[in-house]
Amino acid sequence: MTTIAAEAPRSRSLRLTGRLDRWTLFAFFVAALIGAPIATVLIMAITDTSDIWQHLYNTVLGTYVQQTLILMIGVGVGTTVIGTSTAWLVTMCRFPGSKIFEWALLLPLAVPGYVLAFVITDQLEYAGTVQVFLRDIFGWTRPQDYWFPEIRSLPGAIWVLTLVLYPYVYLLARAAFLEQSVCALEVARTLGKSSWGSFFSIALPLARPAIVVGVMLALMEVLNDFGTVDYFAVQTFTVGIFDVWLNMNSTAGAAQLSTVLLAFVLVLIVLERMARRGKKFHNTSMKYSELPSYRLRGKRAVGAFFMCAAPVVLGFVLPAIVLSNYALKFYEETLAANYFSFVVNSLTLSMTAAVIAVLIGLFLAYAVRLSPSPAVKIAARAASIGYAIPGAILAVGVLWPLGALDSMISMFGDYAGLAIGALMAGTIVPILYGYLVRFLALAYGAAESSLDKVTPNMDGAARTLGATPFGALKSIHFPLMRGSLMTAGILVFVDCMKELPLTIILRPFNFDTLATFVYQYASDELIEESALGALTIVGAGIIPVILLSVTITRSRPGSSS
Repeated sequence: MTTIAAEAPRSRSLRLTGRLDRWTLFAFFVAALIGAPIATVLIMAITDTSDIWQHLYNTVLGTYVQQTLILMIGVGVGTTVIGTSTAWLVTMCRFPGSKIFEWALLLPLAVPGYVLAFVITDQLEYAGTVQVFLRDIFGWTRPQDYWFPEIRSLPGAIWVLTLVLYPYVYLLARAAFLEQSVCALEVARTLGKSSWGSFFSIALPLARPAIVVGVMLALMEVLNDFGTVDYFAVQTFTVGIFDVWLNMNSTAGAAQLSTVLLAFVLVLIVLERMARRGKKFHNTSMKYSELPSYRLRGKRAVGAFFMCAAPVVLGFVLPAIVLSNYALKFYEETLAANYFSFVVNSLTLSMTAAVIAVLIGLFLAYAVRLSPSPAVKIAARAASIGYAIPGAILAVGVLWPLGALDSMISMFGDYAGLAIGALMAGTIVPILYGYLVRFLALAYGAAESSLDKVTPNMDGAARTLGATPFGALKSIHFPLMRGSLMTAGILVFVDCMKELPLTIILRPFNFDTLATFVYQYASDELIEESALGALTIVGAGIIPVILLSVTITRSRPGSSS
């Protein structure tokens, strides 16, 4: 019976008549849409005839590989431990502040990495608050009198990036824990398992797809980060790409380094798929009563509190206090710089991109579920690799196909006797296109991991009752996926608010966002004057993040809300 139900959702047109259905064509179209800029970058990389690659190989390539791998491993371990453990604690345990931490643990997601890097450095460097306080207490007068860890280093970058990226894992892990059936957990408790025993033997394996997606997204963000690693003088591939492009004036050389970054991500995807091969992660029970709650007392409650409080304080509270202090002192300069127009521009771009990405990601994941042929799966994977391309290089890839489209439209207008100018250049279309290419992986990954937990029997039952694929998606899958789709939307929205390289290159003339405004002032050593803009980027994500936490909690099947 299970086998029949699993086969039912497959496309009839594809299986019986050999024709491509609309879902399969949609997957191929999205792959082509997303792949065009990436293909441009690859073409630039392989058609270069200079010897820049040999020079890089002989000098700095080894350093780029080593420091990038160390950074990925450090952030991967950190985000997995912090994100998964805190998600389990606030979902399954009760201790002082647990309800507050449900949404507070999401707050660092709204803080740009380079902003946190500046704040941490400002507080921990030799002239910072912490070291000045220590020197006053102990009477130290010289750096040689004591030892203090160097914040501008590879460990410092790992620390900062972990603090701003662990919410990726926390969001998806918590949504996965909330969507789990209580039956398996009750059986574990009946067999004598403790709360942590149930976590390691039952809940963690069931949530593994969501956790892996969260870690992969965090690692992709690590590969693309420029502001933090550059500020901390860490020689990663991204720093090398900008150095080759801007200092060596070699776009092709930068594109060649970008292909190595792409290889890193492809390896991650292949390893994750190999580990999941032949394994099912959906629930087999429809019992969705209230999840059990474990009351923590004494040392366990104190430990849980500090484990959840530490990332919130370091990743959000500290930068919020420092930036608020600067903003109160320099807000007049910020308002005089046309601040409100930057707010409107940022919100418009980010909300539009989030809606488009979530819809396309949902339909793409559903197309793979309906027609899980190798070609469709490859198309979906190809549509998800834009996250691995550095924003500045991807912007070059976006400009070329849009420029070619403008040229074709102009030629058609000339042929028809119409004066048609450039329709794409000078508008926000290139920015939205770049955001879609860059962040579709967030929406698709969340939609795919959520669909994986919906048993195929539901598809079979819906088709038996005469529901169309779109009808089944609308009435069955979408309500079950609501929490994960909200997660995807907020991820895309916040990342678009913080996105810098794409926005700088693709923005129309005299068009600025909060990100470009903060960057321009910070690069001129005017971080105090840009503090209000940075706080606005952070604040834009706070209310949606809180609403997201509530929505995820109430989206659990069987919830009274």
